[in-house]
Amino acid sequence: MHIGCHLSSSKGYLAMGQEALRIGADTFSFFTRNPRGGSAKAADLPDMLSLRELLEREGFAPLVAHAPYTYNLCSDRESNRQFAERSMREDLERLEALPGNFYNFHPGNHMKQGSGQAIHIIAASLNSIMWEGMGTTILLETMAGKGTEVGRSFEEIASIMEKADLGDRLGVCLDTCHVFDGGYDIVNDLDGVLSEFDRIIGLGHLMALHLNDSRNPFGSHKDRHEKIGLGTIGTECFGRIVNHPALKDLPLILETPQEDNDGYAREIAMLRNMYAP
Repeated sequence: MHIGCHLSSSKGYLAMGQEALRIGADTFSFFTRNPRGGSAKAADLPDMLSLRELLEREGFAPLVAHAPYTYNLCSDRESNRQFAERSMREDLERLEALPGNFYNFHPGNHMKQGSGQAIHIIAASLNSIMWEGMGTTILLETMAGKGTEVGRSFEEIASIMEKADLGDRLGVCLDTCHVFDGGYDIVNDLDGVLSEFDRIIGLGHLMALHLNDSRNPFGSHKDRHEKIGLGTIGTECFGRIVNHPALKDLPLILETPQEDNDGYAREIAMLRNMYAP
């Protein structure tokens, strides 16, 4: 079982790896720069190399770096699209120092252009960002369908991937809160949801999960994360998720609302105790 949580990069790369070990994690997520966007700090290559050595020594699963929320590849403003493309390319070039990991992003908001037009724009942007031989796999995150979000259905995710040139460098991160809020009943029919995912996208493209309970009812399209077991998804469902043969070997990333990393440590321990290899 490979499980971790979102960690702050404020103290550097190696510090994140050390903190992950302290809380019982063997993977983790981090923002590639300020989550609200803007310029990234200069890359500290020795620090990144130190983290790379720790990951290899301790047998970590792939990390799931996260793009800032402000990136919108399908914005109705060209300047916003160009900013997102430039920043994502910079992020990916930086991650070449940590090859073999994942880079997760929210597909974007179509801003009333319509999802069909947005899908074409996102795929074209990905084609301009990606390159042959890149060491990172880009993950499109499943979304709850709030407002004009793109990626609210498996069909929309699949359509983006089909239109992108370097499909072998693309995968999916399934967020449990998002899909539940988006109308996929993982509580009562986890197998059915995964079968639908397999039919539309292919389970071979499912690379990581965000484990989040939900504060909202099924199909609400609102996207409000909750601690594991305190929301409308419930503890039993997460027990089934961490033991499911199609999911149990994937990096599982907690993004639940916690006061500190000790809260994540408790959730990690709880979910590890549910795991039955």
